[in-house]
Amino acid sequence: MRPMSFGQGGPSWGSGGSGSQPPQWGGQSPDWAALAEASETRNRRRRWLLIGGGALATVAVGTAVAMAVVSADGNGQASNKPASELPTSAAIPSDTTGTGPSFAETSAPPPLDPKDFIGNVKKDTAPLAPDLLFPGTQLTMGETVYKKGAMASTKNCASAAQGTLGPVLTKNDCTRFMRVTYTKDGIAVTVGVAVFDAEGQALKAKNDADDKSVVQSLSGEGVPTFCRSAICRSTTNSYGRYTYFTVAGFTNGKDVTQKDSKVFTTGDDLAEFTFRQIHRRGESQASAAANQ
Repeated sequence: MRPMSFGQGGPSWGSGGSGSQPPQWGGQSPDWAALAEASETRNRRRRWLLIGGGALATVAVGTAVAMAVVSADGNGQASNKPASELPTSAAIPSDTTGTGPSFAETSAPPPLDPKDFIGNVKKDTAPLAPDLLFPGTQLTMGETVYKKGAMASTKNCASAAQGTLGPVLTKNDCTRFMRVTYTKDGIAVTVGVAVFDAEGQALKAKNDADDKSVVQSLSGEGVPTFCRSAICRSTTNSYGRYTYFTVAGFTNGKDVTQKDSKVFTTGDDLAEFTFRQIHRRGESQASAAANQ
């Protein structure tokens, strides 16, 4: 509702006569003295009410200030020390906006990438041999234990290949080819690892290989010749400057079919283990470089 302005709300002056005429109060003149005294009495009462209300407001404000002073004390109690014992203004710090102590920013260096060390011959300088890449006399993958057979290493990479793999290795400048064989329950798998000077060469060798690019199986150490004429399952992959191959089949010369899931599992286990061993090689060299 809009506030009432001065001059509004009074008695109507009627519409029958001039606006300068006084209002009509009935048949006799009002008692002007009594009306004036009543008006003065009301005005005095209003002034006392206003003064009293102001006093209450002052008391309320004073109480709030006192409560704030008490609450600001660290002990929750008002101090009763005389003014002479309070600290002087000189003893109070004038500037409390200063910054706290600063410390030099420090950050740990990013960890070294293991793949950087196995991607180029200039960084991949750790000793390399079949028994280092495939240590021990057996291999455990999950609950399966594979017995390790013969191992071999040669710089004539094509001599350890079958089908179209020899030309692929030669074209991409393979510098070394290592092989190892594992067996379990009449199934044998040979892993071949081709070594190149750079990651790009290993990746190109992987891409150049086709279905007839197969590592030559390695017999010996109680493992008969296998996968030379029978149908076997083979894989090809690369990591860093290494391209690795598997060929898996039966030691009795039987052909491998799509139903022979154990042959597939054996080949996959050895391919996974080879990848892990190459990665560990990179990790060990990265760790050694970080601690220097």
